[in-house]
Amino acid sequence: MKNRRRSHERRLNPGDSNPPGPFPRWKEGWLVCLLCAAAALRVFVYSAAFPFFNNVDEGSHLDMIVKYSRLPFPSGMQYYNMESVSNMMLFSSPEYLLTPDQFPDGKFPPPPWLHPSQPVPFPFAGSLAWWKAQVNHESGSGPLYYVLAGLWMRLGRCLGLANLPLLYWVRFFNIPLAAALVWLGYTAARTVFPERRLIHLAVPLLLAFFPQDCCYAIQSDTLSPLCFGAAFLGLARLFQSEAPSPLLGALTGLALAAAWLVKITNLPVVAVAFLAVILLSWNRAGTGKWRASAPSLALLLLCAALPVGGWGLWSLHAFGDPSGSSSKIHALGWIAKPFPDWWRHPLFSPSGFLTFWSELLASFWRGEFVWGRHRLAIFAVDLFYWLSSLLLPGVAVAGLLWKRSSLAAPQRRLLWLCFASFAASVAFLGLASVAFDFRHCVYPSPDHPYFTSGRLLCGALIPFFLLYARGLDLALSPLKSGAARTAALGAIVLLMALSECILSLPAFGSLYNWYHI
Repeated sequence: MKNRRRSHERRLNPGDSNPPGPFPRWKEGWLVCLLCAAAALRVFVYSAAFPFFNNVDEGSHLDMIVKYSRLPFPSGMQYYNMESVSNMMLFSSPEYLLTPDQFPDGKFPPPPWLHPSQPVPFPFAGSLAWWKAQVNHESGSGPLYYVLAGLWMRLGRCLGLANLPLLYWVRFFNIPLAAALVWLGYTAARTVFPERRLIHLAVPLLLAFFPQDCCYAIQSDTLSPLCFGAAFLGLARLFQSEAPSPLLGALTGLALAAAWLVKITNLPVVAVAFLAVILLSWNRAGTGKWRASAPSLALLLLCAALPVGGWGLWSLHAFGDPSGSSSKIHALGWIAKPFPDWWRHPLFSPSGFLTFWSELLASFWRGEFVWGRHRLAIFAVDLFYWLSSLLLPGVAVAGLLWKRSSLAAPQRRLLWLCFASFAASVAFLGLASVAFDFRHCVYPSPDHPYFTSGRLLCGALIPFFLLYARGLDLALSPLKSGAARTAALGAIVLLMALSECILSLPAFGSLYNWYHI
């Protein structure tokens, strides 16, 4: 049995095997379990360090979770729930958007929950009358994250949690998601590259220490990589099997539907996946292998279409369009530009494109938090992030074009799927940047009309890291020593971990965080 499996793996990846590395194959599973635990611990430590409410719409997402936890589900654009408003007024930290010198004694006031009878001592929290007049622009967003997080909140209430501990409990929902993502990334790497041991290590290691700060917030983007990662794994097995099981097709379709139901910005990866299924069907029909695949592919389409169609009908009824996005666009005050005006956008200039790419990819890695009105970023590290995100996937794509004989046909198709998923996500944000006049919006703004929120690319996280790891593997191929190749990978992970620790240090001293409850 073992000999047959090794023979199958060699057929998938002919003439392309790693030199011996520091981790024998039988230890890989244990190592990945440790990486899952490390990811869970990292998310806990940083989630507890950052106070509420950050500058990335955390209050809006919390409000949706509160509404979904209490039933009935929201219908139409809604004002903020009074429970959410009370939490935001009482537990908001001034440290994100204010500085100590803006207060009379030159330092931040103590947390207001220590003196609940006194008014909130800083204006950022807003007033009750102001909040009552605000519409939550996330009202029409996909429901899946809010349903799951709402159930998690209900569990926290059953455990007796309330107020600030309950808010942190909702944040800690990201902990099991982070651990599951590492294992899913490893499984995808083993499925696509059964003989590339560096990639087996690289993908879960990068995922375990990926410093995207949306993982430390109440934020729907944290569920996107898990949903599409599961769909990608299903597609990988469909590509590699000439007679896939109907159950595999059904589960893959449900995972694609889940990615759509998390957030509309997952539209590009879902669309690319459906295009890949159509091309796979066409290819197998042309080679006479359609009959064995038909039940699985038909179930994939059915299981994806039913949830997506059901939510689309509900959104059409409740928000006026199948995606629910038009209500959000209206609430934010954006106006669609005439098509001829698109081409006047600075994105079509070299400097504008460089601005878009560098800011988008830097925030894709390290996130968007500010502290004291300053972005938590290190220029040299950001430079490494966006340059390596261009060069290493570029090496992987060049390898697809110039080293076709070194990969089996399913691997080439899956790597093209990885590239298309990430490229489509970037293109989608570029399209959104040029298609709207942002009027009086703070972000994006008329002065800086770019969508550079890297967290919106997280649906393609596992495909991106497969492509990134493949490029790294090819770039390090002159190094014959497995230990040297692993050390080069370790240097990247060390850079990620150290820079994140340095940038987050101010948050650990905040009197508003979990450690000071």
